[in-house]
Amino acid sequence: MYLTKNELEIMDVLWEQGRPLSRGELLSLPAEKTWMDSSIHILLNSLLRKGAIREAGYAKCGKTSGRVYEAALSCAEYHVGTLDSTRMQPGLTELLSAYLRCHSLTKEEKQQAAELLK
Repeated sequence: MYLTKNELEIMDVLWEQGRPLSRGELLSLPAEKTWMDSSIHILLNSLLRKGAIREAGYAKCGKTSGRVYEAALSCAEYHVGTLDSTRMQPGLTELLSAYLRCHSLTKEEKQQAAELLK
């Protein structure tokens, strides 16, 4: 699944908040956004079509109620999916090696990684 920069900004807000959000909350929460408020409807519909978000019910906002949306996949699942969609897929060893060259792990992260690899 490919998400545009604007779609990713919306996904980032949903991932950071970790709860379903209304259209109004999505408009008010991001401090830095590159998309226009008037395009939120188009972006949400696109994310729904792609399966990146799903409806999570309704919320009352003032005198009206509106749909709330939640991420249908985690941030990690999305990024793994983008790797899977490339022609040249690096192996797990290559990915881990590259990640470790770019990031240092805490002692706790190293222990968690060792548990996962067992």
